[in-house]
Amino acid sequence: MNYFLLIGIALVSLYLLLNFFAKASSKKIAKGIRFIIFTIGIIFAIALFFVGRYAFSIPILLLLVPLIKLKGIGGLFQLFQLWRLINYLRQTGRYSFSSGANYSKASSSISLDDAYNILGCKKGCSKDEVLSKYKKIMSKLHPDRNDTDTTKLAQMVSEAKETILKNDFS
Repeated sequence: MNYFLLIGIALVSLYLLLNFFAKASSKKIAKGIRFIIFTIGIIFAIALFFVGRYAFSIPILLLLVPLIKLKGIGGLFQLFQLWRLINYLRQTGRYSFSSGANYSKASSSISLDDAYNILGCKKGCSKDEVLSKYKKIMSKLHPDRNDTDTTKLAQMVSEAKETILKNDFS
């Protein structure tokens, strides 16, 4: 298409938009902005629906931030760690959004590599580092401290800690 035609269309559109703002009342402008925001929200929701559960898990976690009681930039870092933990557990088949808290602790059903990944530690780290990572995660996931049901996740983190302590530090 011709660049002059595109520039002409852009200038005419800009003129009409500015002319609309000059003649319109503030109520009409506010109503139009609300309509645009609502329409973009609907389009965003439809896009998330078609993209899948993975992309849908990010906004869900952002909505859960007040329930998990995360604060400040350190809280955002902890939210990222929690999001990483949930996605890792979903990929390994140990957690799903629809399964609820019916997780029963099986004896050593978690491998040592999985346990290190769940806690975010590297192999060969100290016992104190494992315990501190466990305490940080559990301070946010413990079912008594949250309004949401995090029993299943807390059980998995506890099992990961026990697996590491039993295999590497006994």
